[in-house]
Amino acid sequence: MTKQENRQEAKKITFNVSKENSFSEWYSEIVEKAEITDLRYNVKGFVVIRPWGAMLIENMYKIYEKELQKTGHMPTFFPTVIPEENFKKEAGHVEGFTPQVFWLKEIGEEKLALRPTSETAFYQLYSSWIRGLADLPLKLYQRANVFRLETKATRPLIRAREFLWIEAHDAFSSKEEAEEQVQEDIAMTEKIMHQKFLVPFLPMKRPEWDKFPGAEYTIGSDTIMPDGKIIQQPSTHLLGQHFSKAFDIRFQDEKGESQYVWQTCYGPAISRILASVISMHGDDSGLVLPFSISPIQVVIIPIFNEKNSKKVLGEAEKIEKELEKAGIEAKIDSRESRPGEKFFFWEMKGVPLRIELGEKEINNHELTLYSRDNKEKLKIKNKNLAEEIKKQGMKLDARLLERADKKFKDSIANCKTKQEVSKALENKKIARFSFCSVKKDGEECAGFIEKELQARVMGTRHDKKEKAEGKCIICNKKAGEIVYAARSY
Repeated sequence: MTKQENRQEAKKITFNVSKENSFSEWYSEIVEKAEITDLRYNVKGFVVIRPWGAMLIENMYKIYEKELQKTGHMPTFFPTVIPEENFKKEAGHVEGFTPQVFWLKEIGEEKLALRPTSETAFYQLYSSWIRGLADLPLKLYQRANVFRLETKATRPLIRAREFLWIEAHDAFSSKEEAEEQVQEDIAMTEKIMHQKFLVPFLPMKRPEWDKFPGAEYTIGSDTIMPDGKIIQQPSTHLLGQHFSKAFDIRFQDEKGESQYVWQTCYGPAISRILASVISMHGDDSGLVLPFSISPIQVVIIPIFNEKNSKKVLGEAEKIEKELEKAGIEAKIDSRESRPGEKFFFWEMKGVPLRIELGEKEINNHELTLYSRDNKEKLKIKNKNLAEEIKKQGMKLDARLLERADKKFKDSIANCKTKQEVSKALENKKIARFSFCSVKKDGEECAGFIEKELQARVMGTRHDKKEKAEGKCIICNKKAGEIVYAARSY
């Protein structure tokens, strides 16, 4: 039997558990077998990101940074350490973050922290950089790693003590401009995370007790994982003038009068978004990566024997060069392994499209194209190949987005009683229900949900006004809000 004839005979890479029956075990196994991370680094909560994961993250960074720069943000890099005195300048901020801070010791009298976030680092310099209206708006961002002293169980990419993100810090002359920036941030999350990375979300205005330390309000972008737990993705915060007053960031207005700036910050955690991409689209054969971010978008599998190897490999190289010239990331797998083994390997890695090329395809001037998401094959002509590959890549991403959106929509359950909320949570759904208030006076009812149902109130929808009816299902007082609640990591 020749390799041309033996396309499918191979040892399949298998997973010990299924995604549907045991998501947690499936996730741990897939990030290891697909070589996204390695957990064997001997410090709790810190993982090694391997080349396949690093290339994915780099692609995601590039897409996000390009969009940030289009909206007027400029890149910068700030030190990893922050002096304790900086934290102390904004009371709410230091109170909110102190339990999560890694403090460096044995460095003399100065007490330094590994950054959990960088407001207090940026704004120390903003007070020097901003003098008048000509200096505003100031919109800077950095890609960075941040450190949080997590005390709960850690999970690679999902909940860690170090994660990779982007943080944008903006300053404006008016509150109106700052609030426009908040809207721009949410629109960016929709354009990039949802439309490019194919991760749907709910923009939730956090309850008063759960807003970012030092903010007037917080909008968190929540998505749901296959185990029914929500994970917060990019969040944006209207900081108001809390930090500008703490760090004395002022400008002279048109009348020559000194005014405090208005500020916002925005934080997409790229490594955590990757966790959602893996979890939302992967299956029991491995990763399923969007065409838009995959390090290899098309893998070319030449199927040859000793007699025709030169002919087949030569044609494969022509195809690879043609695709790369068109801006498509392509790779030839010319290893001596059997074709089926290569198929299973690249399916596990999540490569969106696969070209199968043997002597038969060469003679017929056509190729066999396999799509990773639906595992279907079709014959395509060599003519206008790059255009066809881009077309099929866009179709694949559209299918992934449609499936993710439908599943996300189906994960929201309308509830009228505590019992229905409990049932929704047990069924791995987000519960939507009437609630008394997301101000401080509703914190006791939220505490009941947290203690009795092991869930948290995510907040109210920011993208639309939902009118509350009836009574709060917890305290039986008149409902003032429609809120969403779910279990979380």
